[in-house]
Amino acid sequence: MTALSTGTMEIDQEQDRVDEGLYSRQLYVLGFDAMKRMASSKVLIVGVKGLGIEIAKNVCLAGVRSVTLFDPAPVEVADLGTQFFLRDGDIGQPRDQACVDRLRELNRYVPVDVLQAQELSPDVLSRFQVVVVTDALLSQQLTINDYTHTHGVHFISADVRGLFGTVFCDFGTQFSIVDTTGETPLQGMIVSIDEEGMVTTLDETRHGLEDDDYVTFSEVKGMDKINDSEPRKVTVKGPYTFSIGDVSGLGTYKEGGLFHQVKMPKLIDFKSLRDSLTSPELFITDFAKFDRPATLHVAFQALSSFREQKGRLPRPRNEDDAAELVKLTQGLKASPEDEIDEKIVKELAYQAAGDLAPMVATIGAFTAQEVLKACSGKFSPLQQSLYFDSLESLPTDAAKVLTEEECAPQASRYDGQIAVFGKSFQQKIQGYRQFLVGSGAIGCEMLKNWAGMGLGTSDKGIIHITDLDTIEKSNLNRQFLFRPKDLGKFKAEAAAQAVAEMNPDLGGRIKTYQLRVGDDSENVFGDEFYANIDCVTNALDNVAARQYMDKRCVYYEKPLLESGTLGTKANVQVVLPHVTESYSSSQDPPEKEFPSCTVKNFPNQIEHTIQWAKMQFEETFVQPAENVNLYLTTPNFVQTAKDSGMQPSQLVKIRESLENRPLSFEQCIEWARLKFQEEYNNDIRQLLHSLPRDMVTDSGTPFWSGPKRAPNPVEFNIDDPLHMEYIVAAANIRAFNYGLKGSEDPELFRKVLSTVIVPDFKPKSGVAVQVKDDEPVAKKDDEEMTVAEVAATLPSPSSLAGYRMIPAEFEKDDDTNHHIDFITAASNLRAVNYSIQPADRHKTKQIAGKIIPAIATTTSLATGLVCLELYKIIDGKTDIEQYKNGFVNLALPFFGFSEPIAATKLKYGNTEWTLWDRFKIDSDLTLQEFLDWFQQKHNLHISMVTSGSSLLYATFHQKAKLAERLPKTISQLTELISKKPIPPHVKDLTLEVMAEDEEGEDVEVPSVTMRIR
Repeated sequence: MTALSTGTMEIDQEQDRVDEGLYSRQLYVLGFDAMKRMASSKVLIVGVKGLGIEIAKNVCLAGVRSVTLFDPAPVEVADLGTQFFLRDGDIGQPRDQACVDRLRELNRYVPVDVLQAQELSPDVLSRFQVVVVTDALLSQQLTINDYTHTHGVHFISADVRGLFGTVFCDFGTQFSIVDTTGETPLQGMIVSIDEEGMVTTLDETRHGLEDDDYVTFSEVKGMDKINDSEPRKVTVKGPYTFSIGDVSGLGTYKEGGLFHQVKMPKLIDFKSLRDSLTSPELFITDFAKFDRPATLHVAFQALSSFREQKGRLPRPRNEDDAAELVKLTQGLKASPEDEIDEKIVKELAYQAAGDLAPMVATIGAFTAQEVLKACSGKFSPLQQSLYFDSLESLPTDAAKVLTEEECAPQASRYDGQIAVFGKSFQQKIQGYRQFLVGSGAIGCEMLKNWAGMGLGTSDKGIIHITDLDTIEKSNLNRQFLFRPKDLGKFKAEAAAQAVAEMNPDLGGRIKTYQLRVGDDSENVFGDEFYANIDCVTNALDNVAARQYMDKRCVYYEKPLLESGTLGTKANVQVVLPHVTESYSSSQDPPEKEFPSCTVKNFPNQIEHTIQWAKMQFEETFVQPAENVNLYLTTPNFVQTAKDSGMQPSQLVKIRESLENRPLSFEQCIEWARLKFQEEYNNDIRQLLHSLPRDMVTDSGTPFWSGPKRAPNPVEFNIDDPLHMEYIVAAANIRAFNYGLKGSEDPELFRKVLSTVIVPDFKPKSGVAVQVKDDEPVAKKDDEEMTVAEVAATLPSPSSLAGYRMIPAEFEKDDDTNHHIDFITAASNLRAVNYSIQPADRHKTKQIAGKIIPAIATTTSLATGLVCLELYKIIDGKTDIEQYKNGFVNLALPFFGFSEPIAATKLKYGNTEWTLWDRFKIDSDLTLQEFLDWFQQKHNLHISMVTSGSSLLYATFHQKAKLAERLPKTISQLTELISKKPIPPHVKDLTLEVMAEDEEGEDVEVPSVTMRIR
């Protein structure tokens, strides 16, 4: 076993131990090569107020070689608002010394130290691969960068001033990027390559390439010399065609072939900070503010001059200081013709003393990702200057309500926020009542920001958190509130305790629940609960729960803040009552599904074989055991099987599972060997017998062409590691099914395998193969029997009293259970059958386990953007133009912001309505009264009424039924028809109605809420 050792961090080349540890999700974002490069990079962070510690936190979690802090300035009370590793008792202590121990707790593989030096001399700077400077004067930044630019040290500076932020990157000359996007390399099938080098791909899917991409080729027939040759540059000609230039001397194309995108290193040059002052490369984060970065580029220089001249920052909302900053900014213009937006410069002066947790999270996370790029060469760095602001987050009528007195320091941990928003708004924040759904990665970051903001910390405020999950080891890499000592604890409780330590004002103001949101918890999260909260924030990892919470927020008319991450990508959505559409109003396209016939018989890519292997796992080790137990425990099993739609083939497997019960592990090994023969040899030979290699279609073209790859049987070889991986995994899981003790003893396997007699196989004639999904699936002989006929052949349950099998419920994160081992081996053997490039265990685990790639930087940035929107909701803004839905890809990097989509307006008669509106009835009417209410009050004729899945009324009901129902109240009807009592906690029923207007035309109308208690 080979490994890379760097300091105290070890990355196992065989990958399995890494998957167990901290980096399991992050590895799917960065990859092993990038992690190795990061593990050899030392990072110095100068300045550890809130922004510096946010960067340090994310870099530590990611796994660089070491982090060193330098900030000997004493801790001030205002630092506590954003520097989440400081406590009240640290005031007066050096910032770096005060927080180093808490930072060390994040990742035991990353040493964290305090720089023991009086100044940042060249000798000091030369020890590091990356130097990050925050909260520093421009003159200090220039001095450091003058050295780093010429000595191969990567330099980043960053700053946050109120609702403004800036980042600058200089990675020197000829910086090498190994992968600009991090996206999976593209691959596709080739239809032809002509003599001009024009490549035509299969027209089932677009090739997806772009100009200047590079590709290699394999399996091309005729033009054989192109296979495995040097990568060739692409010029795109269309969605299914691209040119690769001169192909003379490579042969004449006949058939087949694949193209493979190759990630080629890219070299870029960076200008120094000194050169960038006069000729900046400005990165635009919001194209609605296209002209603003140019102003801020000069204004931030002026701000540093102001600070250096006066030894302080401009005072909050002080007009004299603002005017002075405007004057300095005008004096620093590169040209007299350059336009400066003085309003923006004044706002920077007003807010310069401000320090906001959401801005720190946003800019700090972005900067941390740039540090990781500098260390690893993975993803495209920022070129070169970023200026970001969220001035829309200011209170409405800020110019009137925010005065110098209102924003003056209060000797409080919230002074950085008061400087921007004023003390009155701070009281609104502290009195806010918030519901956080989920306390995993996003939830932890959200709570950290809220602790800095002081959200819900007054007697009027509260934070509710619900999360059913407990803490696992893999959570520690990105759910930074948790430590190894918290393993096994409920996430909500541990998170609440952690943020209460960050901000003691939260003590007693957080209420936690171990409940999953859904119908089953509405007795807790019901009318009274929602009446006493102001806003909901989702921190969920699945669409179904998001849609449920969206439905509840629409019903209770509560704002919802939604966010999600996928690797380096993040999205933020604002849902505002009566203003925007809801989360469920638009949906992402469904996940791509592969045709079943492709997976079963005609795979051509590794994703097909992994899906097939996962199906084999379920059909071999899960479903048979479950069905056996069902058979042994269910009275009148045959009728139950018929009613549930169980197929005869499933009963056949029950019979086989019971008749072929192994009594020893040796028998499990023998079974695994025969299973291998069946799946990878016999079935392939049968397929080729039914569909011969030389078969042609009705049109005269070869059947085995294009996406259909002719397979080859695999002959078992005891010395082939892949073959033995399959046998070991399959035998051990089968042993688990039957309650037997497994083994991995190679000598035992060799001994048993040498004695296994493998029956000869003869293909059957007339066996039909499903070629298209819309064709009927051919049935095996025993599947022609009925459920009752097969059931008659099963052993009597009474003869097996007390016997049960153990289903192997799939668990991807337990490497001792052989589940991923089996799926990896099964998939790769199938890939060998079809000449597909196999996948390693790491990739197989991600696809089979549907693992979502995750990294702490993306999560932190997403929550920062969410909290910038939360400021607006707390302020009560209703102007949709003030809100921002966001999409970010840190790999590129890319920011995209847009206004939320307005709620769609519908109409009946002269009344407009949206999804947020409903008819409200404040008493439990009879059905007749209900119908009359609509007729008299809204001129609507109701033709149908439903409550959930219960049909309470329809005009097509018989008169006798109507006569019986009309006098009953709606609640009585609901209980009568659903045959279930209405739960005691339900005070309102939601009803859906179909209605006609006065002209008898069908009209769409809102739902109905009826108070029944």
